[in-house]
Amino acid sequence: VQLQASGGGLVQSGGSLRLSCVASGSIGRVDVMAWYRQTPGKQRELVASITSLGSTNYADSVQDRFTISRDNAENTVYLQMNSLKPEDTAVYYCSAKPDWAAYPYWGQGTQVTVSS
Repeated sequence: VQLQASGGGLVQSGGSLRLSCVASGSIGRVDVMAWYRQTPGKQRELVASITSLGSTNYADSVQDRFTISRDNAENTVYLQMNSLKPEDTAVYYCSAKPDWAAYPYWGQGTQVTVSS
């Protein structure tokens, strides 16, 4: 099972980015897909998650600015990030938990940098 994240980059404050993450391999049915982020010296934090039925959950800091979505047929999860702020700067990681697995799989991370 592999997760490949893409879409990170450098953007000015107030700008937008869209992250994508594709899960491949013998992953089967995926229950929860999510995006996390991490900055140096801090713990990885949940940004947003989405279940296979489309139920979503967001961190308070990104509510109303970020939107998570997924394509179940393609095992792909997206994160549309609008009104970006410098404090959104981090490495963003995607995760996918198959319904047969005890723990989620992780992608390699993609850097998002928001300049002020």
